[in-house]
Amino acid sequence: MVTIKDSVHDHIDIDGVAEALLETPPVQRLRRIRQLGTVQLVYPSANHTRFEHSLGVFHLADRALEHLSVAGQQAERVRAAALLHDIGHSPYSHNTEEVVERYTGRAHDDVGPLITEGPVARVLTEHGLDPSAVAGLVRGEGELGQLVSGELDVDRMDYLVRDAHHTGNPYGIIDQARLVRELALVDGELALAEGNVQTAESLLLARALMNPTVYNHHAARVGKAMLRRGAERLLEGGVSPEELRRMDDWDFHVALRDEESTAAIAHRLDRRDLFKRAVWAEIVDVPDDLFDADYYEIQSLERDVADRAGVDPDAVIVDIPGEPRMKESTTKVVVNGEARRLDQQSALVDALRTAQREQWRMGVYCPAEHTDSVGPAAESVLGLELDALVTDVRTRMHARLDEF
Repeated sequence: MVTIKDSVHDHIDIDGVAEALLETPPVQRLRRIRQLGTVQLVYPSANHTRFEHSLGVFHLADRALEHLSVAGQQAERVRAAALLHDIGHSPYSHNTEEVVERYTGRAHDDVGPLITEGPVARVLTEHGLDPSAVAGLVRGEGELGQLVSGELDVDRMDYLVRDAHHTGNPYGIIDQARLVRELALVDGELALAEGNVQTAESLLLARALMNPTVYNHHAARVGKAMLRRGAERLLEGGVSPEELRRMDDWDFHVALRDEESTAAIAHRLDRRDLFKRAVWAEIVDVPDDLFDADYYEIQSLERDVADRAGVDPDAVIVDIPGEPRMKESTTKVVVNGEARRLDQQSALVDALRTAQREQWRMGVYCPAEHTDSVGPAAESVLGLELDALVTDVRTRMHARLDEF
């Protein structure tokens, strides 16, 4: 057994298959993958890694299994899946995942050969575990797979508190101990036991507050968009999708510096000389057809905006997030002996959905010297319905905010 001192959970005891998995290269690689990617550009102390987070997820999974009275090989499979759940992440975590997934067809939880082949598979097999079954748990398959990937997974319970701790932001604080203690399996579904509607609401509220202040902070989103642009250029320049997928943050940043087409992006990120917001549009101002635009359509729109503004196409990034969704609202809570969806029991869910839509923003980014020309060009090309006076006020406000 090894005992690791953790900044969130204090001491974490690791033994069995998890102890052996700790020393495998795919797990050690997570030491070089930042948990929050470009959020560090906003919160300087947000330098925690996927490795720390994976230890936390293992710890909470272990506590949950004990509470659910799950033991033996079944429990060992879940512990292994909890520790391995993030080994499929591309560099800078979710920041480049969208690009990698489009080229490889693999999301970060589609761990496939990373678990069923190589050193991880050897360790699992030596401990009598089927690597394919562990990979399935990482994807959320089966009754206990919900613990690793689901609406009440221990992944979410760890990252909210860990991200709040390392950003110094109090909004992600939740009662992890109660959440784990109140877990129950009802007709094959993971739920919170009777009397825990407010416990489930607290998880939903924490995520809703962390989204605008941390995960979707405008500077982090601009940095993320620049990293995505860099990843696209590397792939166009001959880097294979699988090679990019297995890079760590250090490899990726060196690759950006060394490639002629991405060196300028790397230089800007090194100096925190980020693009600025030329447009920051609310959801009501955005035409419906833009939500369905794929990568190639957005690329065409960027060229059109650049052409109308009279700037280089590389100087314009159009950033259209998906329509707001609240996965946690389907969390199951036992009410009067029956497992029910949280959104059927809580009036708070509708209020948070409304807030989520009001917080949603579409961005168009460019170098600071081009915002005055790119903003109007983007409004015209994208068909945005922005009030001229409101647009002017927002532009000046964003210019001030972007200084920080």
